[in-house]
Amino acid sequence: MSEARDVVEAIAKALADHPAQVRVTEAEHRGQVVVELFMAPGDLGRVIGRQGRTANAIRLLAGLAGEQAGQKVNVEFRDAE
Repeated sequence: MSEARDVVEAIAKALADHPAQVRVTEAEHRGQVVVELFMAPGDLGRVIGRQGRTANAIRLLAGLAGEQAGQKVNVEFRDAE
C-alpha cells in the first residue's frame, strides 16, 4: 500500500456522505501506479467537484505523495456498482 493510495482514501472518505462505500485499489501499469477510487454515484460527483477542480487537487496531492516515493501516480475515478 502506497502513500498516494492512503492520501486518496483519506480525502475521499472525508468528502463522502457514505464513507463505508469508498474503496481504493492500487495497481502498477507501464511503470506507473494507478490508483482507482470507487464511490457511490452521488458521492462521486462531490469528489470530482465543479469543473473537476476537486479531482485535480486529489490527483495533485496523490502525485506529490508518489513523487516522494519515486513513483508516478495516476488517479482514476469510478462508480461503485
